[in-house]
Amino acid sequence: MKVLVIQHVEGESLGYIEDILPDFGIDFDIVRMFEGEDLPSMDEFDALMVLGGPMNVYEEDRYPYLIRLNDAIFKFVYENKPYLGFCLGAQLLAKALDAPVRKNRQREIGNFEVNLTEDGRKDGLFSGFDEAFPVFQWHGDTFSIAKGAIKLAESKLCSNQAFRFKNAYGVQFHLEVTPKMLEEWMEDYKCELNDEGIDPSSILSKFVERVEVHKGLLWQLLSNFFSIKVE
Repeated sequence: MKVLVIQHVEGESLGYIEDILPDFGIDFDIVRMFEGEDLPSMDEFDALMVLGGPMNVYEEDRYPYLIRLNDAIFKFVYENKPYLGFCLGAQLLAKALDAPVRKNRQREIGNFEVNLTEDGRKDGLFSGFDEAFPVFQWHGDTFSIAKGAIKLAESKLCSNQAFRFKNAYGVQFHLEVTPKMLEEWMEDYKCELNDEGIDPSSILSKFVERVEVHKGLLWQLLSNFFSIKVE
């Protein structure tokens, strides 16, 4: 299997995903949009993975490539190819499916738990997961569940945390973040921490306690994703 990875900004990389993909014999190419790289033909790839980023899905004037990416995601998904989007990648999937993406009632930043819905507990992506599990969050926007899609997870601060449409998945939360990435985020996005009155040291210390659990959950998630039979 050959996977195309879309990276929007330097600080939001594959993280632990890059360490895990070789476990499954996955060949992948990374397109670094922040370096002005062009999207290749989607026909060359068996799966598409889209990472997070600070931009809004509708900031197409500032990030014109989002228009091309929206079209590429739409085409990829309707060809029933596997798609996995994290955070912004989930919001972009929702937008490509014509579902609204808007501001959440408050930013969700820090260490939280996500709960699987009844459909989520049955879905292959979350096979082996507990009904509630720890994740890391850093987002201000949220997506609606597209027509024909299935809601898979939720949290107290943000109702829609994961969904599936055909063979495409969007997850709002992060499991791939490394401590180094988090430290960079806290510097790059410190204005958001200040706005919310969040103590960076408390986030980092709890994150470090959970990071091995996150890595185990990420391995299971990716194993499940690459094992799902294409419909």
